[in-house]
Amino acid sequence: MSNYCRSLFCAKVVDLKYFFDLFCTDKISIPSVCDKKLEIIPSVCDKIFEIIPSVCDKCIIFAQNIKCAIMINRLIIKELELWKVRPNRKPLILRGARQVGKTTLVKEFSKKYAIFLKLNLEIQEDKKLFEQYENIEELIKAIYLQNKVIIEDKPTLLFIDEIQNSSKAIAQLRYFYEEANHIHFIAAGSLLESLLNSKAISFPVGRVEYMALHPCSFLEFLDGINETFDANLVQTLSADAVHDRILRLFNVYTIVGGMPEAVVQYAQNRDILSVAPVYDSLLESYKDDAEKYAMNDSSIKVIRHVLQTGWTYAAETISFERFGGSNYKSREMGAAFRIIEKALLLELVYPTTETKLPILPDFKKKPKLIWLDTGLVNYAAKIQEEIFSVTNIQDVWRGRVAEHIVAQELLSINFKVSATRNYWRRNKEGSESEVDFVYPYKGKLIPIEVKSGHNARLQSLHLFMEQTPHEIAVRVWSKPFSIDTIKTPNGKEFRLINLPFYYVGVLEKVLDKM
Repeated sequence: MSNYCRSLFCAKVVDLKYFFDLFCTDKISIPSVCDKKLEIIPSVCDKIFEIIPSVCDKCIIFAQNIKCAIMINRLIIKELELWKVRPNRKPLILRGARQVGKTTLVKEFSKKYAIFLKLNLEIQEDKKLFEQYENIEELIKAIYLQNKVIIEDKPTLLFIDEIQNSSKAIAQLRYFYEEANHIHFIAAGSLLESLLNSKAISFPVGRVEYMALHPCSFLEFLDGINETFDANLVQTLSADAVHDRILRLFNVYTIVGGMPEAVVQYAQNRDILSVAPVYDSLLESYKDDAEKYAMNDSSIKVIRHVLQTGWTYAAETISFERFGGSNYKSREMGAAFRIIEKALLLELVYPTTETKLPILPDFKKKPKLIWLDTGLVNYAAKIQEEIFSVTNIQDVWRGRVAEHIVAQELLSINFKVSATRNYWRRNKEGSESEVDFVYPYKGKLIPIEVKSGHNARLQSLHLFMEQTPHEIAVRVWSKPFSIDTIKTPNGKEFRLINLPFYYVGVLEKVLDKM
């Protein structure tokens, strides 16, 4: 339960309008307004309240049970807290795909400030401020007035949403850094990613910093569905005794995915079918947005083809030429993929032939297609039922679902905008040996295989370990945590960490203990 919910329980009463503004996810009909109070009584579920009308008969509520707004504790909050106290803090650009929760995150983070100012530059009145005021002091005064807030010398957070709609707002960022650094500044935008990469807009060099928000990790998913006890077991590497239970929860996470709206919808009644409208809405919005990035009608058609057929190629090595059974050439298909990648909807994961740092991707080889969210992949590719019917997700879709969710988890724990994923291919003509992922860790390049089976069958992993200078490898599987000491065919001894799927998000904690 959120702290806000607990405080309401303690207070026992709450202002009617205040309660609905904060917590009601559904619109409730209230015939008239009065200043009476509503008594709040917790029901069986701690995320649902039974509302009892007060003595005032005007306060008639046409609902017996109101569902609380489910808050997901995002791990990136800790990074924001570090940013908040940093002496050389710069205005922060929060980047991420549409609907990964950027606005909600900032609103939650704003509770750590005495004053929260917000502008949405899709609203003309908000956007007009940056056209009217060039002087930073006058602009700040106008922002306070626009928010109906008195200027006070208290910790203040200013959030500008949809900042890509005003080049003048972007230009003012340098002055927030140089002349008004007492105001903590965060900006975000739904079309920001493509515009940044196309150079249609440019942020002041050296005057801003960036942070990336991804779909919810498994730990965040557990928090969202109120399984915080098991989330703590995972975080503390103490899940061995309840392995089967937490693995089942991870399988559910694999089906639902990490899009915040999908997680919240599933949390309300634990019904995967109820999430379908959320997936439909997200997929349609991505089509609409991606087409806005296109340069002409021809490229719109190619982008639409990728967004209609590409989900079924998730975690697969792809060729651009005639992708998805089309007649499109490599050049136009590659351009479409790169446009969608700029919107952070997918990543083209290229191989490396290196077995030690630095990672040097080989862009001449075929990339592996990883989408932003496995739940969307499952829904769009129509394989939800297949996953639901198995106990081991490695048995589904030739292991591609398992590989895709591991890729998602590996990125979810990294908040740097430069973070990418890579896989390894042997640098030998005619060889098809490859390792699913390589992960940089404290000067080492750790190989990660998503496979079950006997150790001797991990032939590609053995080849990698014979070439790398360290002695640690990871195999992700559905069995409990264990560590094996094994030898390659040429006699090199190394430690193989057998990592349950639910520990991928805490991989670095595991490696720290080695």
